[in-house]
Amino acid sequence: MTSFLFHRFWQSALVLVVMSFVVYSLIGLMPGDPVDLMITADPKITPEDAARLRELYGLDRPIFERYVNWLGAALSGDFGYSRLYARPVLEVLGPAIVNTVTLLGLSLLLALMIALPAGIAAAYRPYSRLDYSINMIAFAGISVPPFWLALMLIIGFAVILGILPAGGLGTGGDGGIWDNARYLVLPVASLTIASIGGHTRYMRASMIETLRQDYIRTARATGASEMRVVFGHALRNALIPVVTIIALDFGYLFSGALITETIFAWPGMGRLIFDSIMGNDFNLALVALLLATVLTLIGNFLADIAYVWLDPRVSFREADS
Repeated sequence: MTSFLFHRFWQSALVLVVMSFVVYSLIGLMPGDPVDLMITADPKITPEDAARLRELYGLDRPIFERYVNWLGAALSGDFGYSRLYARPVLEVLGPAIVNTVTLLGLSLLLALMIALPAGIAAAYRPYSRLDYSINMIAFAGISVPPFWLALMLIIGFAVILGILPAGGLGTGGDGGIWDNARYLVLPVASLTIASIGGHTRYMRASMIETLRQDYIRTARATGASEMRVVFGHALRNALIPVVTIIALDFGYLFSGALITETIFAWPGMGRLIFDSIMGNDFNLALVALLLATVLTLIGNFLADIAYVWLDPRVSFREADS
């Protein structure tokens, strides 16, 4: 176990360093820099002033040298200031992370609560009417464009019926829990509907494959009940590939859903990353993208732990050896 954790830590650290350099290089190679934006805002700045500013901020140095300086400051806890918000980067990221986790966390939880039982039911009776019905609904959910679904929900529930707000964020505790929660209904519904189909299909395919295994036939031959066969023997093994998909969604959970957040004016990570890139806010964009990378690595690590819990044949001792 100790050896496994040690190797995973250094693997994750190496991936993070490589990704930080790649992202830093791509952002640094974008046209325009903070000095160019200053010149645009103040035409009185002379070329000599611009050269002095680039030297002052280190923008005239090679990109690798600039990256090393940034990495040293980041390791000491200094991630710089946001140009757009004129505040430290971590202060800007905090509220956006909370909003995104609230939105995407609820949608992912609801999607799994619906998709996993639906996939199990479809796999238990494959090619039946129930299976065809679930598959049709799943394919419809996968095929619907997220932006179109979001607009239809706004037109139906906000414009025509007028029972839900079209977008925005609650005003805190002034209007009560429901007044704040009703701003979440439409974006959560949009993301949930869009993700149910994929998880249902993954669960169905994995469950069908598991139910065809020899040990399932052996369990039935010994007289085990169908409930025990499905949920005691088949489900845990069928969840292994599904856990991998959920682990990949973990990074997405914190990186935001740009289209949905934009349509519903939800101040989450997706809009924050997009605005920071479009506004040449290099520090904010870099830290936000690296945060999504870190959380994806954490999700993969948690998936490895889940494999051990789901399948007794998987052990950390094998990894250590």
